[in-house]
Amino acid sequence: MFVDTFTSIHSIIGLAALALGPIVILDFFGVRIPQVLTSLFLLLAFLTSATGFAFPFNVLLPSHITGVVALVVLAALVYARYVAHLRGAWRGVYVSGVVASAFLLAFVGVAQAFAKIPALNALAPTQSEPPFAIAQTVLLVVFAAIGFLAVRRWRPAIMTPLAPSTVG
Repeated sequence: MFVDTFTSIHSIIGLAALALGPIVILDFFGVRIPQVLTSLFLLLAFLTSATGFAFPFNVLLPSHITGVVALVVLAALVYARYVAHLRGAWRGVYVSGVVASAFLLAFVGVAQAFAKIPALNALAPTQSEPPFAIAQTVLLVVFAAIGFLAVRRWRPAIMTPLAPSTVG
């Protein structure tokens, strides 16, 4: 019963992070969003990855590797935003990190969809079939294009440790 409850909580956190990802990315394209949404996205993305390691397991799985990658990306982008204050190359690290975090959440979402939705599972029961690979490749291409455009386009106000942030 605990695992079922924990799975539900983990899933709700993950879905909330997944929903906030595109909203936070919109900030890079001139849509002003409240800073609290960015902070909430970062917190939920962290909690999604961190709680994934609390499930019982005996061997290292692809989900664990994805979780480690996600936590490393989050650590870099949090440093870029809150310690380096988006100066110099850290702006690109932050923007690409946010997009990469949103991508990783979507990547796992697609994998879960193929695992849990009967129609998708019938197309790729082992997730090694072409429909799964095509879906993940399209997702990667879309996020790579968004990330490229966002890094090239977004120019935040300079953040200083003492000044309030004006960044989404």
